[in-house]
Amino acid sequence: MILGIDTATEWVHLALDDGQSSLARRLLTSPDRSASVVLLSLADELLQEAGAHRSDIKGVVTCIGPGGFTSLRVGIATSEGFGILGLPTWGFSAFELRAFSIRRSLQRGIVYIVMDGQRREAFLQPWDMEQMSATEKAVKVPTTALSSVIGDNDWWTPERFSHQLTSIMHSPPLAVENEGRSTLCALTELCRICINRPVENPLIPFYLRETDAEVNFPAASHHLQDIHRQGLAR
Repeated sequence: MILGIDTATEWVHLALDDGQSSLARRLLTSPDRSASVVLLSLADELLQEAGAHRSDIKGVVTCIGPGGFTSLRVGIATSEGFGILGLPTWGFSAFELRAFSIRRSLQRGIVYIVMDGQRREAFLQPWDMEQMSATEKAVKVPTTALSSVIGDNDWWTPERFSHQLTSIMHSPPLAVENEGRSTLCALTELCRICINRPVENPLIPFYLRETDAEVNFPAASHHLQDIHRQGLAR
């Protein structure tokens, strides 16, 4: 049984998949119900519903970002815990998860996946929906530059972020029916896809921007290599 985890945004997405059947849940976090508080309890609920135990988990597939620094680390640290116990771990990007979630709405062409980068910035990456692969590395841009970067291409962004972009984009985002359900279906699909890839242990986060600590205390991170400060670009 494979456990799938996504904590890159304010939503926690979890999936359990045994190759034939699956269960999945999502939960909106809040200041008093953070990802660190709800993740394992939600996983236990899924296991109980499946009639399984934590010992039945044989590997973990996890979103490595980009996303919120704290929430992202919760999912990755949980996966690393299973890795310490000897289980294989695999990572996928937030862009890949969203690309799989929207492909029922767009079967061909290029679509830009746009994620909230905070600080009036956005993370984006173009995906070929026929090949289901990124055509370029992900980048960080000011939200005011999005329309010029995306041009006339289709684009998609989570509902909560789309409201901030309506006034600056030339066209509306791609509509996805039931965003939550589509994301859970994509996570389940990635549980089956990622296990055929090389194992990633340890998982290296994909941040795309500096943490608040680096901005406020730049000297504190000078000793770190770029891969540990900014993560591994995909």
